[in-house]
Amino acid sequence: MKAIGFNILIKKEKEGVAATKGGLLLAEKQREDIRYVKASIVSPGEDAVNAGMKKNDLIYYDRHAGHIIEIGGDPYQVIKMQDIVVVL
Repeated sequence: MKAIGFNILIKKEKEGVAATKGGLLLAEKQREDIRYVKASIVSPGEDAVNAGMKKNDLIYYDRHAGHIIEIGGDPYQVIKMQDIVVVL
């Protein structure tokens, strides 16, 4: 599987349960106020590679970006390079 152009195929990291400063436990679904989520790059398109993106890079991207695609029973997300805000 290979992304094309400025598209990037990513695998979203599991967020799990998080605690607030006050000690409340929030499930992943309750954290929708957080705009950016963490993921790892599975396949960057050739234009994204030229911009410095590479396989297995950890990124933060806009939660509402892209669309989900299922390959071999596993969910992946396809986003555009412009939706990435941080590369770790």
